[in-house]
Amino acid sequence: MVSEREVEHIAELADIGITKEELAEFTAQFNSILDYFDILDQVEAAPCTPCETFNVLREDEIGSSLTQEEALMNAQETEDGFFRAPRVM
Repeated sequence: MVSEREVEHIAELADIGITKEELAEFTAQFNSILDYFDILDQVEAAPCTPCETFNVLREDEIGSSLTQEEALMNAQETEDGFFRAPRVM
């Protein structure tokens, strides 16, 4: 069971404004949700049959690529052989 104090704390953490009049209703709803989870925990799970998996992606193939100098050729700014980007902060 969840107490009204705990519901107030959860509402504060979630930045949800709950009035004193709503507190009892929210507490009852919260407890009924938790009771439902207790019911779900008691349900036996049916055993699942293993299914066959297929790789729909192509195989990796090594191909030619750009050199580091070619990749940086059109960059606005570089630094020590890498792309230089503006600071975010």
